[in-house]
Amino acid sequence: MKDTGQKTNRARRAGPVIGILLLLVQVFVAVCLCSAETRPGIPSIFKPESTPADSIYGLSLLVLAIVGFIFAFVVGLLVYSISKFRRRANDNSEPPQVYGSSQIEIAWTVIPVLIVLVLFMATARVIHAIQDAPKPAGAVDVTVIGHQFWWELRYPRLGIVTANELHVPVSDPEHPSPTFLKLLSADTDHSFWVPRLAGKTDLIPNRVNNMWIDPHDAGVYVGQCAQYCGIQHAKMLLRVYVDSRDQFDRWVRDEKKSAVADRATEEGRRIFEATACINCHTISGTVADGRFGPDLTHLMSRDTIASGAAPNTRENLRLWIQDPDSIKPGALMPAMKLSDAELDALVRYLETLR
Repeated sequence: MKDTGQKTNRARRAGPVIGILLLLVQVFVAVCLCSAETRPGIPSIFKPESTPADSIYGLSLLVLAIVGFIFAFVVGLLVYSISKFRRRANDNSEPPQVYGSSQIEIAWTVIPVLIVLVLFMATARVIHAIQDAPKPAGAVDVTVIGHQFWWELRYPRLGIVTANELHVPVSDPEHPSPTFLKLLSADTDHSFWVPRLAGKTDLIPNRVNNMWIDPHDAGVYVGQCAQYCGIQHAKMLLRVYVDSRDQFDRWVRDEKKSAVADRATEEGRRIFEATACINCHTISGTVADGRFGPDLTHLMSRDTIASGAAPNTRENLRLWIQDPDSIKPGALMPAMKLSDAELDALVRYLETLR
């Protein structure tokens, strides 16, 4: 019985120590994540590449510093208390009881209030700087419409409509060209989030929200719908292509062109126009003017299909048309039930849409 009691006492003493060690490990992991190298295609709030994201990053460091200090102070008190006031052999006396101290009560009231006030003021300053930023004359306007489960992207000044892959110019201090986004929803709640460029902003039916980005470096930045919007929420991906000014101007010129007519693929075009495809999709220069699905005028200029769920290859495109659920279970695109010959002809036609 004595051995059992000693083991129980040792376990009780070891419990708090193990808990503290686990907390320290978690802090170490968090620090490693914050300082880890991040490639442009990997989302991370700790590697900002835009003014809004940089402001949020600075605020997050302030918050982490304050709560880190609080954590270290509390852990220090715990370690000190465990060490100094642990129960010793043959000592059953009560420790000194301290209560009713006005100084202590004032301290633990005033200090938290001051901490909350500092965090509130810092957060309000960042929110004001981001939401009330002036819009320069050279800004690019984009209307983003969230659908289940893809992104519609409209450039009203440029007359361009595309999907899932947002192209914006790089913005440098000498030639600032931010992109202002008008966020709408066609069905349910969505959330536009590209961690390295800006914070989350919701897309809500019958409401207009706005945000802006000014990417500093060219590259590809990955985003995600951050609001559960249905069964395929997790595969409602988003890519932001930050181009140099010349690359962006060239992309604009290409997107403004109509779909190229190719006599070798007329059979595929006929199949497209004779099926339900035209009810959902638009291809400029054809009778297809659907708005329920993405605009396909320049389909093959995109790197992915199904809102980033698969690379835009011939094999994936064929599979996507034949059986959408094999790539994106629960997607709202119906299977077309085409024969192999019809499917091949349709895919050949879609491959010309550049």
